[in-house]
Amino acid sequence: MCRVLDVSHSGFYAWLGRGESAHDREDARLEALIRSIHDDNRFVYGAPRVHKALQRSGVVCSRKRVARIMRRIGLRSKATRRFRIQTTDSKHAHPIAPDLLRRNFSASAPNRAWVSDITYIGTEEGWLYLAVIMDLFSRRIVGWSMGSTMDVSLVAAALDMAVEGRRPAPGCIFHSDRGSQYACTEFRAALKAKGFVSSMSRRGDCYDNAAAESLHHSLKTECVSMQNYKTRDEARASVFDYIEVFYNRQRIHSSIGYRSPVEFEVAHAG
Repeated sequence: MCRVLDVSHSGFYAWLGRGESAHDREDARLEALIRSIHDDNRFVYGAPRVHKALQRSGVVCSRKRVARIMRRIGLRSKATRRFRIQTTDSKHAHPIAPDLLRRNFSASAPNRAWVSDITYIGTEEGWLYLAVIMDLFSRRIVGWSMGSTMDVSLVAAALDMAVEGRRPAPGCIFHSDRGSQYACTEFRAALKAKGFVSSMSRRGDCYDNAAAESLHHSLKTECVSMQNYKTRDEARASVFDYIEVFYNRQRIHSSIGYRSPVEFEVAHAG
């Protein structure tokens, strides 16, 4: 072997005696930490979030090193399975509110601006529809509702939950697409009675409600796409766990300094 590789016998035995390098030992330590962070966060963190989690625990290393180790051991964020149905019915005669956000998905304090959207989850019983409301200040999901139909009662229930839990002052912006569920007389009256200012995205432009769209993408990628729900009740339990246990309280978000929504709100309140 030494002759084929053009290596001296003394050099080969010296290499054998050196053992594992300090760099290799540190890589092994980082690998164990990376596996733990990846497992503890439901296998959804890629290299950027794993790197931030390491930094938060006091571990100093580069993002490139984390990415290299993750590639070597085959760890990656969960991949998504793409499928899409129509959830926005904008062909209606209801009034359309102006776009007050204009793609500015930030807020200086809690309960200044909320965004909402509807998505769908496949089960063997049929579709389960989910309406969510997010506070743009902390990215916290403050209201949600699930049902087998996609009518105004779905978004109204999410609104009731959000208002009950947050008690926003009058003037909070409520931004959504221009679907019939949000534009109908019943829901517009509910918004007005609760002191909200309605805002709607332009027709057919998902970027006007990008924060809510991003939330649904995370839900599908990190929770729904790897599941095979037999019943709607099974899907409900899974989505509840994702929203209330993981997304709001554990998952770190790049838009709020790699903190969880609850952690961000607690820090702001303090």
